[in-house]
Amino acid sequence: MNTKFKPNLSFWQIWNMSFGFLGIQYGFGLQQANLSPIFRYLDAEESKLPILWLAGPITGLLIQPLIGAISDGTWTRFGRRKPFFLIGALTGSLAVLLMPYSPVLWMAVGLFWILDASMNTAMEPYRAMVGDKLNDSQRTLGFSVQTFMIAFGQILAGLMPMILLGLGVSSDTQNGKHIPDIVKYSFVIGVVAMLVTMAWTNFTTDEYPPDNLEEFRAEQAKKGGIVGKVVHAFKEIWDAVLQMPSGLKQIWWVKFFTWYGMPLMWQYLALSIARHCYNAPTPESPGFAEGSAKVGVAFTVMNITTVVMAFVIPPVVKAIGTRMTYAIFLAIGGLGFISMLFTTDLNVVLAGMVGVGIGWSAIITVPFIMTTSIVPQNRVGVYMGLLNAFICIPQIIEMLTVGFYYDKLLGGDARNAIVLAGICLILGAVACLFISKDVEKSTTTEEVLGAETAELEAHNY
Repeated sequence: MNTKFKPNLSFWQIWNMSFGFLGIQYGFGLQQANLSPIFRYLDAEESKLPILWLAGPITGLLIQPLIGAISDGTWTRFGRRKPFFLIGALTGSLAVLLMPYSPVLWMAVGLFWILDASMNTAMEPYRAMVGDKLNDSQRTLGFSVQTFMIAFGQILAGLMPMILLGLGVSSDTQNGKHIPDIVKYSFVIGVVAMLVTMAWTNFTTDEYPPDNLEEFRAEQAKKGGIVGKVVHAFKEIWDAVLQMPSGLKQIWWVKFFTWYGMPLMWQYLALSIARHCYNAPTPESPGFAEGSAKVGVAFTVMNITTVVMAFVIPPVVKAIGTRMTYAIFLAIGGLGFISMLFTTDLNVVLAGMVGVGIGWSAIITVPFIMTTSIVPQNRVGVYMGLLNAFICIPQIIEMLTVGFYYDKLLGGDARNAIVLAGICLILGAVACLFISKDVEKSTTTEEVLGAETAELEAHNY
């Protein structure tokens, strides 16, 4: 159905169709805040944590485009997108339920792979379904609701261990050999959140069938079924790489530095807070569970800052351009990380996370804005896919390399890993200055909200 002629939806129809985002992002938020502490409870070495996170970028790189291509050419009596996100939600909720009860490390890692594959299976068709339903005049409202769901889901997941601790749930780790109840119950609540929100969207939202179903099925048959669609998609991607505009190639270097650095935050910030703000360097230390749970507060500060910055970026871009906005905000984010080296006060760490939130707001918006101004409009989709690769590949490189220098170069100290993340963001800021001027364009709040949604969903954390 042509987007210009789709009927207007009420606010609550848009709310209902976006509600599943809350459950998906609660699942991703659980990973961000709790995965490294869980691995440490199960005797993983700090230097080995990054490689245990490989599931995220690998499944994002492979599964999102594959499921997206398959769902584009699908129509069943249950709809086009809903079968995929329901399967993903059901499988992912099972992994969420079992993960904090893992008795050994290999089981937790295996469940993490299942969880990330499931969430990516749900994510891409879910995002596409929202795009299927909204006409041009309602995109701003749709982007706003999506951004709220994404931010609120991650904030709720990050704060849940602290909320449960306040309600009297135990944080006892039994000398570092037991995942505390505040983490376990957070994941159980996550299962409920995922299933309820996805079921709500499923039962309250219908999908539009193709305009001419017989013609649609005949066209898909010409492509040779699923295998033909995948082959065609890979050919499109290869052609786009060969014809990539120079400005997008320059953006790659910014993305490389920022996405080599940002995973260090998810992998090590909880451990840094526990070690330096609570004097709890290991899971056996008193206060480790409470200290590592405080990372949820830190991520909440970052996410709230990011939502506010979505409305600040457009006038800043209008005043100084996308390149300088990107560079300045990344530098502020880098300084936010580096400031944590000089404190053992949690409040100062949280203040640093305001700077990180400013940098994060640029990371998840400005590259999208730049890309839409320099690529052919009929190939925006494939180049958005390549931006996803720009996110995943540096993460994979980071996860394969940190273990080689964590103990010697970083002194085996999680806080030094956070400082390295700050240095990477500053290097990214410098790389911004080498991007050609043809990426500049005027920017609306609608574009910023759309960019936030697309990038948050792409990086799968």
